[in-house]
Amino acid sequence: MPTNTPPRSFPPRRKPVPDPDPPPTDHWTRPLALGLLALVAVLLFTLAGRASAAGTLTPAGAGYQPIEMRDHHVNVTINNGFARTEVLQTFFNPNPTDLEAVYSFPVPRSASLSEMTITAGERELHGEVVAKAKAQQVYEDEKSKGNDAGLAEKHSYQRYEFRVYPVPAAGETKMRFVYYQPIDIDTGVGRYVYPLAEGNTDEQAMRFWSRNERVRDMFSFDVELKSGAPVADVRVTGFGGGVDIDQPGEGHYRLHGEQSAATLDQDLVVYYKLAEGQPGRVELLTHRPGPDGPGTFMMVLTPGVDLKPIRAGRDFLFVLDTSGSMQGQKLDALKKGVSQAILKLGPGDRYNIVSFANRADRVTRGWVDADPAGQQAVDGYVDALDANGSTNLYEGLQLALGQLDDDRPTCLVLVTDAVTNTGVIDPPAFAQLMQQYDVRVFGFLMGNGGNWPLMRNIADTSGGFHERVSTSDDIVGQVLLGASKITHEALLNAELSIRGVETFDTSDMVLDKVYRGQQVVMFGRYDQGGRARITLDATLTGEDKTYTTGFDFPDVATDHPELERLWALHRIEQAELARDRGLMPGEEAADIVCDLGVGYQLVTDETSMLVVADDVFDREGIERRNRDRTATEMAAQQRRAAQGPVSNRVDEVTPMFSAPAASPSNGGGGGGAGAIDPVTGLLVLGLGGAALLRRRRHSDEDVDHADRGSA
Repeated sequence: MPTNTPPRSFPPRRKPVPDPDPPPTDHWTRPLALGLLALVAVLLFTLAGRASAAGTLTPAGAGYQPIEMRDHHVNVTINNGFARTEVLQTFFNPNPTDLEAVYSFPVPRSASLSEMTITAGERELHGEVVAKAKAQQVYEDEKSKGNDAGLAEKHSYQRYEFRVYPVPAAGETKMRFVYYQPIDIDTGVGRYVYPLAEGNTDEQAMRFWSRNERVRDMFSFDVELKSGAPVADVRVTGFGGGVDIDQPGEGHYRLHGEQSAATLDQDLVVYYKLAEGQPGRVELLTHRPGPDGPGTFMMVLTPGVDLKPIRAGRDFLFVLDTSGSMQGQKLDALKKGVSQAILKLGPGDRYNIVSFANRADRVTRGWVDADPAGQQAVDGYVDALDANGSTNLYEGLQLALGQLDDDRPTCLVLVTDAVTNTGVIDPPAFAQLMQQYDVRVFGFLMGNGGNWPLMRNIADTSGGFHERVSTSDDIVGQVLLGASKITHEALLNAELSIRGVETFDTSDMVLDKVYRGQQVVMFGRYDQGGRARITLDATLTGEDKTYTTGFDFPDVATDHPELERLWALHRIEQAELARDRGLMPGEEAADIVCDLGVGYQLVTDETSMLVVADDVFDREGIERRNRDRTATEMAAQQRRAAQGPVSNRVDEVTPMFSAPAASPSNGGGGGGAGAIDPVTGLLVLGLGGAALLRRRRHSDEDVDHADRGSA
């Protein structure tokens, strides 16, 4: 089993030139934050009934009864900064002839699909990741012979497709797949999404397939949450039945829900809120199986700096998608949301609205003062919006950016599915466009089928942020992303350095901006263990700041072998982003993606997972890398399952971020480290649409936390 792939160099990122006199205001006012949340709230509630769902696919007009899902079970473990999701399904073929089952599933965010197993009768077949063309060729060969086979493929940013053959006439076949993903804590709240709602953005696939999204017998989920930091509460949305929540100990929760004859048309979203007053901190997870090879690490920095609220007037530029996919309730949501947002603007603020479909249009014909007259006029502007045509996102951004006033700081709010299909569609062109302007893009991507690589490109290039809007999110899902970031200062020109331990193939150390409540998640490799010095240099309100601490990287660490897959996925995303920004040729990026996908057994745009009998792997000369890697991961998972929650904080002796004094601006909770203000805390647990939570508190003794910090 390889522990490393041949090194590939990524284009260096240019460090931004520090602004010698940065403006004291770099975010939105709190009133606008509330207005934006109103916009997003309407979007969430109207999107919920509009998307089709994950499910089995049958060619339209094929004449067969669709393959049924008899059951669908989801097991999730959230522990030590990442989540493992296992999905088990039983397919039933009601037809009198053997058929192929095709299951479609939205691509989760930053997920590494790494296992697929098929149970056919008494035989269990396991998957190996190989180059896409090779996997397709072997699968079709085995299918033509009538042999049991499976194939998992990734279709760009939109969906995974799993193929299983044969599902016997009037018989069953079982499928299992597993993926990993990192979990961020934002403003003191963790958020896990199991995506089920399709985005309705792949028109060709929608015409070709008819979808069966119902589970005939039982849909169920089990979530085990372990957190080294104390958890104040847990919440589930998007599930129609009751949810049982048990708490075996401090920072340890178990959730269970089940529903008969369910329809897979809503995302399952799990929130967990950390206890108030959590300090800024540095957490470290490592994997180094022995002294002869490199180690892998995931380092999470949660700044606890005192970022002050912003009160000066700003310009707010709304860029709205009015293409044909926005017809009906989506467009109504935009109209109502924009109106409510603008009503929340404060004295000195201005707004401007640009829409785009086949072409871009100036809705307001320029900047409008957000005084009472301007706020009263907004309904007339948005009522005139109509949805039709294609999606010319580039022209929409280009027209909007031409409206900027150089004398006033501006935030750009982009609401779209980003599935651009008219005008300029080349991703590097979007990066080049955004690099010409000093404006932050705050992007909200509508639905699981949205083009998140393009939205990431736009937002990251501008130093802003983006997030998918799940059909099952609470409004709080966007509160956490938007409220404190757009009402408070940010750390500017941020750059991270690691000294004392030789690291390589790391995340980008030039961070540009760190927003209030935001975690910085870094992946990388290291040569050998030793004492390291971690430093974060940044600018805050025109003053240089340095935050630093020291701790040990271990010589041997075997608790988290899954980190190798997460690191490889992060490198894949870096290569794809470099390609989309025009910094790397497409062929070179494809080679990197394929090498990492095969080397670390990840399903990507260039690789697929092939599931066949052992003798087929032998005949085709395919190494059993995934079999060996999975065995190592399962052994570590069994060891961790016997443990309680473990703290991975490494800067307790020498804290990297000092906790500021309590103040009205931060709610007295650590200045944006892990805490949330009372209003946000109320939203976390109190907004409508919650599943019934039946909590059974246990009186077990608290689990002792293992301190991994070093003196």
